[in-house]
Amino acid sequence: MSKVRVAGFGVTLDGFSAGVDQSLEDPLGKRGPEIFQWFFHTNTFRSMHGGDGGSVGDIDDQFAHAAMDNFGAFILGRNMFGPVRGQWPDESWRGWWGDNPPYHAPTFVLTHHERAPLVMEGGTTFYFVTGGIEEALQRAKEAAGSKDVKIGGGVSTVRQYLKAGLIDSLHLASVPVLLGQGEALFQGLDLCALGFRVTASKASEYATHLTLEKV
Repeated sequence: MSKVRVAGFGVTLDGFSAGVDQSLEDPLGKRGPEIFQWFFHTNTFRSMHGGDGGSVGDIDDQFAHAAMDNFGAFILGRNMFGPVRGQWPDESWRGWWGDNPPYHAPTFVLTHHERAPLVMEGGTTFYFVTGGIEEALQRAKEAAGSKDVKIGGGVSTVRQYLKAGLIDSLHLASVPVLLGQGEALFQGLDLCALGFRVTASKASEYATHLTLEKV
């Protein structure tokens, strides 16, 4: 049975999953890249972006690989797609990732403003959904078939799906970083009341990888 999952989502010790002031120069917000040092050094990450090298088969690389495996569709918040706000001024912005994004599957972008689907190389098509999180999930499930749907972020999008009780499992990479400010992942959320329990924990030099399942 397919699941709705969050995977490869970094969170600091003080509960932030993105920095402040996202911009073209700072896609993850200021100091945001510190949250994903566990990911950047892996072979999985480097190969996703056309590079080589990086750690192979260590704990971080295993979780990095699993964070992109067996997904038939993805859901992203608009801020994950790019820094453009409000009405689309034109269709020149095509995402952060170049002509061949790392998704290779239908990817549904939450937005308040209509835009035609954007077909990219490698099997990724971005669909812009104006009907809210449940419409996006319904369409993603239909597109994914027997595979899982990944809620790819950002923080606001993950929080909306958690509040609505629509996520089955989370893989969080708890990193030894204090941001002090940013986008708080769990503020006002009671994961226990939502039915989640920690079912696995593995630590590397860079992060403690926590698996939370709805039980």
